[in-house]
Amino acid sequence: MRETDFIGGFAKGLRVIEAFGETKPRLTITDIARETGLDRATARRCLLTLAELGYAAYDGKFFELTPKILRLGHAYLSATPLPRLVQPFLDQLSETVGQSASASVLDGADIVYVARAAQKRVMSISLMAGSRLPAYCASMGRVLLAALPEADARAIIEASERKANTPFTKTDPDALLDELSKVRKQGFALIDQELEIGLRSIAVPLENARGRAVAALNIGAPAAHAAAEEMVERYLPAMRAVQAALRPLLA
Repeated sequence: MRETDFIGGFAKGLRVIEAFGETKPRLTITDIARETGLDRATARRCLLTLAELGYAAYDGKFFELTPKILRLGHAYLSATPLPRLVQPFLDQLSETVGQSASASVLDGADIVYVARAAQKRVMSISLMAGSRLPAYCASMGRVLLAALPEADARAIIEASERKANTPFTKTDPDALLDELSKVRKQGFALIDQELEIGLRSIAVPLENARGRAVAALNIGAPAAHAAAEEMVERYLPAMRAVQAALRPLLA
């Protein structure tokens, strides 16, 4: 990409939007400047522009995003057939196994949920289409990272903000790469309370007819419902069936 094709102001505006989140719904100009690394004047102009366009509300001190911002995410969900394709399969899978089922794609160092069928809330945070989780400690993230060339997977892991969410979380890059090697060989990833205490999940890649992983599928279950060694026997066959059914449908 040529430097003259890059619109710096647009990029800064996107950084400002991305600064908001579930734990940061209302932010001041100072907060935005700190979160994005922008100077206060630039942060202020970006925020006031968003407010003028209706994407943010301003009460004189705090800014917060408005429902209009959902148009940006809806554009992706509407333009790609993936959510519409996988949702019926997730609904059936979730009903069959009695646990929540989800599909996600890789976006940088995160996974982004594109579809979900929830039986019950298994995490302390609410997950829905558009939710993000760090790839290194999520089962869907690991199968998607394992599908990449090892050098690319290493670069993403090393650039990730790896933190120990629980005493079981793997954060060492070499240990994570060893885990990815295991995932490649067995064709699935099993996470045992690395993301959150009390949560286990199992994931498989969703591959197209050419064998390229375009998304990931997982089942999450409370640890009290299934021991780690039981997750594979209990849930993997049904997930494999969905994986096979979706393969000819995915681009």
